[in-house]
Amino acid sequence: MTNRRALLGGAAILGSLGFARAAWSRWEAVAAVPHDMRSWQLYLPLEFSSTLMLRLLRLLPPPDPADAIVPGVDVDKRSAPGPDGQGPVEVYVYDTPGRQRPAGALLWIHGGGYVAGDPITSHRVCSGIAGQLGIVVINVGYRLAPEHPFPAGLDDCYAALRWLHERADDLGVDVGRIAVGGESAGGGLAAALAQLAYDRAEVPVCLQLLVYPMLDDRTVLDQTRPKTLVWSPTSNRFGWTAYLGHPPRLREDRPYAVPARRDDLNGLPPAWIGVGDLDLFHDEDVAYAERLQAAGVDCQVEVVSGMYHGAYGMAPLDSPTVNAFRVSAVQALDRALNDQG
Repeated sequence: MTNRRALLGGAAILGSLGFARAAWSRWEAVAAVPHDMRSWQLYLPLEFSSTLMLRLLRLLPPPDPADAIVPGVDVDKRSAPGPDGQGPVEVYVYDTPGRQRPAGALLWIHGGGYVAGDPITSHRVCSGIAGQLGIVVINVGYRLAPEHPFPAGLDDCYAALRWLHERADDLGVDVGRIAVGGESAGGGLAAALAQLAYDRAEVPVCLQLLVYPMLDDRTVLDQTRPKTLVWSPTSNRFGWTAYLGHPPRLREDRPYAVPARRDDLNGLPPAWIGVGDLDLFHDEDVAYAERLQAAGVDCQVEVVSGMYHGAYGMAPLDSPTVNAFRVSAVQALDRALNDQG
């Protein structure tokens, strides 16, 4: 009994020391973030490290939808026909009464590492863009991994894009002015969707708006990656493994599974890519942007010093730095959808 108590006591001490080291490391990491971007969420040591942890995190209540809708914007929940043999895809439509018709449209894809998230978490972003630019925004509720690995989520997004094109007249949308966009895993899906739409040549896309997109599973294979805020290497490994159906490896031959693995980027739609230099995805995002530019694709890159992953939705609403980042993204979208020359 004495030995057992000693072992338990030693384990408790070691556990406390481990937690203290982790907490101190996190405080040091947060110190690199400018004050205007700091959020209480940065201090939480949350990681997607197991299916059990994912289930627990999914139990967290979503924000109140009523508090997130920008005044003056109407939101309508609809169902789009799903991929062949699958159920319907849930979409939210954001529209502003009295806007010009037809107008441009944005198909938005929420983040969550391919394993979490919900369209409701993007209500503020989507309604804000719809109201500010006088466009229609479609927010996709795609299927999540690991229950639904690739290509389920991408298939749902493509089905929603086709629905948007087919319902363009009813929605008051110009089919020549439709953009796709998203943040984090949603940005990765948007990049893959732009590739898929280009190859199938059924539904044109005029812009890909990629907010710190999750583009390259090979980042998991780089063991030199430092611990990062919000989205860590551990979470990244879990998310990619769940989505791909296997751990990331040197070869991944399935088209559209990993956007950054596509060899030929010629002909893809113009892009806006934004990321912070404290984001785990910084290197892969900048590399993809440079490859797009080398392929002749018009690509604007916005790199923000001191910005972490998820800042678009987590930073204080009055943060000048993140607001400038948001403005850059919205201006790129405005030029693509509303600037008729």
